[in-house]
Amino acid sequence: MNGFNELIHQPLRLKIMAALDQLFEDPKERLDFSQLKEITGATDGNLGAHIAALEKAGYVDIEKRFVGKRPNTALRMTEAGAAAYAAHVAILREIIGDRSS
Repeated sequence: MNGFNELIHQPLRLKIMAALDQLFEDPKERLDFSQLKEITGATDGNLGAHIAALEKAGYVDIEKRFVGKRPNTALRMTEAGAAAYAAHVAILREIIGDRSS
């Protein structure tokens, strides 16, 4: 199936991409690791591993920074990630018969 993406299809990675997709239009917006953890319900280690897989594929951009004196990890979806996510969502809609897209 053209557009079906095994990397994105994994449930936690799909949740990550869906959350990041909500912010994609504003290039200044990023989602903090803690916010993403709350949205997905994942543990630190599990979330970190899946984010690393998405980063390796070029789908997310990770920014390590400090907020005050505390370290902070913030993410945003890349152009390649947005294209891959959109293609994956389109094929899922086709599979389930959603013609509203």
